Amino acid sequence: MQNQNKYIVITGASGGIGEASAKLFASKGKNLILVARRENQLNDIKASILAQFPNIDVVVKPFDLSQIDELPKLYQDLTQYPIETWINNAGFGILETVKEHDISRVLSMIRLNVEALTVLSILFVKDFSDEDGAKLINISSGAGYNIAPLATAYCGTKYFVSAFSEGLAHEMAMTGAKLQVKVLAPASTKTDFAKTAMQDETVTYGDDSIYFNKFNTAEEMADFLYQLYASDKVVGLVNHEQFTLSLLDPQFNHLYHLV
Repeated sequence: MQNQNKYIVITGASGGIGEASAKLFASKGKNLILVARRENQLNDIKASILAQFPNIDVVVKPFDLSQIDELPKLYQDLTQYPIETWINNAGFGILETVKEHDISRVLSMIRLNVEALTVLSILFVKDFSDEDGAKLINISSGAGYNIAPLATAYCGTKYFVSAFSEGLAHEMAMTGAKLQVKVLAPASTKTDFAKTAMQDETVTYGDDSIYFNKFNTAEEMADFLYQLYASDKVVGLVNHEQFTLSLLDPQFNHLYHLV
């Protein structure tokens, strides 16, 4: 008999924080919809989850989120399922000086980190604002609250995610909506992020690493995400020195007096 619990949608679920989060939510009895480009990896993750949690329903949806015009169709396909939480986790970074940037790669980053997240957030808000228990969680970065070296354009995309998500949270509160909007801001996390960002397969994490000698694991970040999910706070901010989580109210000023 199929598990009757509602579904958690996770984009960018084929590795790293997305994969670890899928496994953690499965352990909590949540059905899953996993979205990413890499279908083989998604199927492997599904098999791994079902081997451990056979009563969970896991839906695999291979999709390239950079196809912005196709996102409404993806969204409609997924909302045939009873969704509780939508987690916009997909994204990538570029770590180099701005003068080194390939413009097409920067535009691809903006398309995924900003445009896809915005479209999917808006669609979810339109349908789920008044749904009891509904949550929208966007994954930003510590680089969405700080300026990081070699990450100027990436920081810009993540500042957007942080400001947009906090603004939505304020809007939900001001309009009496039931939907909770939250934003998680990870510090350095041991995934394939750095290899992609630096286009260097030799990048390592650990004591011998030039850039990433301190970090959280993807499993630790998934636990931070779950803590934010289960809390009444809006922001989950990971400290870049202690690599611990703080659950906080919105961090940006909000101009209530102008509204």
